[in-house]
Amino acid sequence: MHPPHTYAEWLASLSAQLTTYSQVEAENLVFWLFEHHVGLRRSELPLAIPSETNREPLLADFERLLTGEPIQYILGEAPFYGRNFLVTRDTLIPRNETEELVHRILKENPKPGLRVLDLGTGTGCIPISLALELKDPQVFALDVSLQALEVARKNALNLGANVQFMEGDLLGEIPNLDLFDVLVSNPPYVPLKDQGEMHVNVLNFEPHLALFVPDEDPLLFYRAIGGWGQQVLKKGGKLYLEIYENHSEELVQLLQSLGYTQVKVHQDLNCKNRMITCNWS
Repeated sequence: MHPPHTYAEWLASLSAQLTTYSQVEAENLVFWLFEHHVGLRRSELPLAIPSETNREPLLADFERLLTGEPIQYILGEAPFYGRNFLVTRDTLIPRNETEELVHRILKENPKPGLRVLDLGTGTGCIPISLALELKDPQVFALDVSLQALEVARKNALNLGANVQFMEGDLLGEIPNLDLFDVLVSNPPYVPLKDQGEMHVNVLNFEPHLALFVPDEDPLLFYRAIGGWGQQVLKKGGKLYLEIYENHSEELVQLLQSLGYTQVKVHQDLNCKNRMITCNWS
């Protein structure tokens, strides 16, 4: 195949090879590579001419795309709530529905000086965004993975966010902490039996520790989080959860049985049951 004359020609050629994606998705992924390696805008594609200097590293990354590796891992970063976050294979890739969870917290909690705890923080995208967007908060975050905490701390440093990170196991003993106004978590929630429904770029590359729960106990982490809330939330404090759409009814019943009130299920922009909010009384 002859070398492409323009980036527009190259975009068409490369995206046609990404057959596991739709045409639009494939073009967006390849353009993301162009933007990262060359800094091109879409309007510049028809006239810009690829150079040999740019071709080699770009093609190396494209070969990784062909294996199904998510582009966020290839480039080492992912956008979230208007900022770029470092990501590694030790962390989940931040997603749009989690942005919606952050947006809901911000919209419903305008009061300054809130104390916030994020359980299972991963990249730190939730607590860092809240630390930067809320008014004078005190934000804490916990994760069982030391590798994930290292990434989260780097993100906080890079973005200028004041977050206190802690190593800890959601399923372990709850530490003695001062009370919080807001408790938030996006825990593992996909039953192992549903692996077959997942895209290869999630199943083969993202950390299973942060994705899956046992088939026999799909509410394992939510039950634990409910216990955390009982101990660390102030009276009237709020619990925010990202959830698996297939278990929303069971989760409502669980949280009500644990003493939470005003338990509400919220849909994401794709009309899936994706969030639960409730109060501790």
